[in-house]
Amino acid sequence: MFRKCRLYLLVFLELVSVNEALNNGLALTPPMGWLTWQRFRCITDCEKYPDECISEALIKRTADIMLDEGYLEAGYNYVGIDDCWLEKERDDNGRLVPDRNRFPNGMKAVADYLHEKGFKFALYQDYGNKTCMGYPGVLDHEETDIQSFVDWDVDYIKLDGCYVDTAKMDDGYPYFGKLLNQSGRPMVYSCSWPAYQKKPDYASISHHCNLWRNWDDIQDSWSSLSKIMNWFAENQDDFAKYARPGQWNDPDMLLVGNFGLSLDQAKVQMAVWSVLAAPLLMSVDLKTIRPEFKEVLLNKDIIAIDQDSLGKQGLRVWNKSNCEIWNRKLSDGSYAIAFVNKRDDGTPYAVKVSFDTMRIPKQTYEVQDLYKEEQPRSVGPEVDFETRINPSGVKFYKFIPKSSNDVNTAT
Repeated sequence: MFRKCRLYLLVFLELVSVNEALNNGLALTPPMGWLTWQRFRCITDCEKYPDECISEALIKRTADIMLDEGYLEAGYNYVGIDDCWLEKERDDNGRLVPDRNRFPNGMKAVADYLHEKGFKFALYQDYGNKTCMGYPGVLDHEETDIQSFVDWDVDYIKLDGCYVDTAKMDDGYPYFGKLLNQSGRPMVYSCSWPAYQKKPDYASISHHCNLWRNWDDIQDSWSSLSKIMNWFAENQDDFAKYARPGQWNDPDMLLVGNFGLSLDQAKVQMAVWSVLAAPLLMSVDLKTIRPEFKEVLLNKDIIAIDQDSLGKQGLRVWNKSNCEIWNRKLSDGSYAIAFVNKRDDGTPYAVKVSFDTMRIPKQTYEVQDLYKEEQPRSVGPEVDFETRINPSGVKFYKFIPKSSNDVNTAT
């Protein structure tokens, strides 16, 4: 009898554990889409800024462009509203209220419009009692707010971490995820949990979230992008191992097409983000984006790297003289290799490196330039690999094995 009771207890604990884990079958590749924050921030004055205010009109306009100009076809299927979509007070029943002027038809109408176009609907909230910009947060209203998200047909929740004790996050974020699981509606769960902690528990975070913001907000500048790349490289041993289908480290939104990056710098971000298996979440005015930046965002070969089914996050494997090598292994046995030049001395920088330095097996490869600036070439381990990279630029290659014979795996 004791053995039977013990067996029942173990089964019960296992079921509880599964129920508390995210386990939602979503985000099997890094999410792709568009968010409002980086480009449009908290612009709420629609009289002064009619084309830029956070509103139903902005969301519909963006979705129309994404559909008409190939973004949806390329994989950008989430359209999301960040902070500043709410009224400042809940209603008499304690429910969240979308801004009545900027979202006159409510969030269900926004979701219906997006779903009819083939998109999924992403929405921001905050685990604290206020959002970062001072609107109502979910704390102490978790069940009520999740029911609103279900009623509005939301597909993706981005939960920030302002105005709450960080010590409460280790219980609060899993609790919110558990309620999402129990809601009956599949919703991708994006957590800002580790971004607010000095020593995040990534084992727990990856157990409870589909993706998680690791560090600081990205700003529209090369210096901000460089800092985030450095931080990810210097801390990669702490969290890269937790990335896999359904669970992704998030270095924040794409800056491509905004004001702060040159074309070369935009190519750097797109390349490194794809090596990191990062979510590709644009935040740009697609109505005014220049064609050369649009081409970067729609590069199908680089998107394929990011969306590779193996789900293995790449690493920075070499850093010398302000030049870096980032390496990601792919499901077909190929390697995505990004050479990043952070020098600003005004001339392309030539590098010559061994296969051991690039951390790839010693064999013959067909090397394809993913930005189509060079013709494909065949290279083998007999000589070092050479390339030249523009200042604050990138050379991004796919090394495709030509033979499986005599392969020696590099360490």
